[in-house]
Amino acid sequence: MPALTITITKGQRDDHIAIVRADDTTAQTRFPHKGPVPHDAVHYFTERGLDLPGAFWGLIAQGRHPEEIAALAKAQGHASAARAQVPGADIVQLLQAERLVECFEAQLWAQAAPDAAFLDVARVACESSHVPLPPVTFDQCRAVMGEIFDFAKSWMAAPVGHVATLEWN
Repeated sequence: MPALTITITKGQRDDHIAIVRADDTTAQTRFPHKGPVPHDAVHYFTERGLDLPGAFWGLIAQGRHPEEIAALAKAQGHASAARAQVPGADIVQLLQAERLVECFEAQLWAQAAPDAAFLDVARVACESSHVPLPPVTFDQCRAVMGEIFDFAKSWMAAPVGHVATLEWN
């Protein structure tokens, strides 16, 4: 049984996310459209593909509600890059994932596969949040981007009401 079953329902202005944990506890939230695919889906592919178990979906698997995650980062000064400070160890992977998700979303919006500069941009993005780039390879990033492109192709073609189910282990 997966640690989480994540169900994302495509909405008109926002998407509904329903989560069922392995212990049968649940959480639900909505997320406004931020780009061509749900931001939290990009987190899923990023965190799974780059082995970041302490990031967004890992924290949810541990029992946190999705809406608590932003408050957790904000409480440590990470509501914006301008106010960022050295984070506690408990949110390092969360911040690494967020910066990488932003990089992957930029590639998605540009409809471009990561190029040689991708890891340099990701490193600078992570440094802006006072965290190191996690130990990832260019090949891993290309594989994650491929999964995001595949998901985006089906998501963008789907009508409102479409449901995507993802499993987090």
